[in-house]
Amino acid sequence: MRQRMLFIYNPRAGKAQIRSNLLDIIDIFVKAGYEVTAYPTQAAGDAVKAVKTRHEGYDIVVCSGGDGTLDEVVSGMMQCDEKLPIGYIPAGSTNDFANSLKIPKNMIKAADVVVKGRDFPCDIGAFNHDSFIYVAAFGIFTDVSYETKQDIKNVLGHAAYLVEGVKRLPSVRSYPLKITSGEQVIEGEFLYGMVTNSYSVGGFRGITGKDILLDDGLFEVTLIRKPSNPLDLNNIIVALVDKRVKSEHIHTFKTSKLIVESEEPISWTLDGEFGGEHCKAVIENRQKVLTIRVPEE
Repeated sequence: MRQRMLFIYNPRAGKAQIRSNLLDIIDIFVKAGYEVTAYPTQAAGDAVKAVKTRHEGYDIVVCSGGDGTLDEVVSGMMQCDEKLPIGYIPAGSTNDFANSLKIPKNMIKAADVVVKGRDFPCDIGAFNHDSFIYVAAFGIFTDVSYETKQDIKNVLGHAAYLVEGVKRLPSVRSYPLKITSGEQVIEGEFLYGMVTNSYSVGGFRGITGKDILLDDGLFEVTLIRKPSNPLDLNNIIVALVDKRVKSEHIHTFKTSKLIVESEEPISWTLDGEFGGEHCKAVIENRQKVLTIRVPEE
């Protein structure tokens, strides 16, 4: 019997390159023995609904788009009783998680990985009642991704985030927080925090730390305290770029669970998309809970 595939794609992701590759991609799937149902998303949240309402009777769900599209597919799958394997054909401006999984940027080669690759049991993050794949973050720059228009992302790529982020520097604010992880409690004012399961964030490789595994049940946490003067801020920037430089304003550690508490609601971003405002965020690692199709080793 032919296997059934639900293929969800964002027709506007990246530079809408899916349009010129769609027929070739579907041809690869059909030649590999799949019966393909294609579903182009029309609005934010469509991929979540598509997975939840249509996944029954399929053997695999494949998505094409940016990290936000993958996030929606994973979020939908996490709400299903049966967890189907997920294939990913990156078509966004950054594609951090695809890079971490060594999925090719070329869409045709990525489609080949879907039909010829292996299933990798991957960690997924739980954030209160939501899910994320590779990053949950708050503070400076985190609203840049979801407030930068798609057309600007298409033209500028990574530079779009930097250009938009630099505009925010004069209005940077800090957040008084209590952060609990295991026996460790950290308190103070923070400019930025990220909980990651990825080799890169925002296209910047190496910013999440060293010795990273995507299936070890652990997150990499980076917290940046509020600097007291411009010299401190400069040291923070240098330390983020060059890991050999240390800064007393940057806390880094690994954990499987983190609780972030604040008196006022804080805006969070999950995989580059708006994740709501929260006074308390409980973030837990769900080890190897989903399988994603990756290249053979």
